[in-house]
Amino acid sequence: MYIIKVKGVAKIPDYIQLRDEEFTLLAYFRVDRPDKTLNKIGLGDKIDEIMKLAKELPFGKVMKLEL
Repeated sequence: MYIIKVKGVAKIPDYIQLRDEEFTLLAYFRVDRPDKTLNKIGLGDKIDEIMKLAKELPFGKVMKLEL
C-alpha cells in the first residue's frame, strides 16, 4: 500500500490518499477527518499509525506503507 499527502489550496483542505500495489485509489480523506474512511476500508485499528506517518510525510511524496 502507498500513502500520498496532497496539499490543499485556498479553501480546499489537505488530503491523504491510500493506494494499493497497482496504484488504485483505496481511500481519499481529509487530514483532520480520517476516522470514517479508514473504518470503512477496514483500517480503523491503524488510524494512529497512518496519521503519525501522514503528519511527517512531505506534500507530494509517495511513500510505501507497510502495516
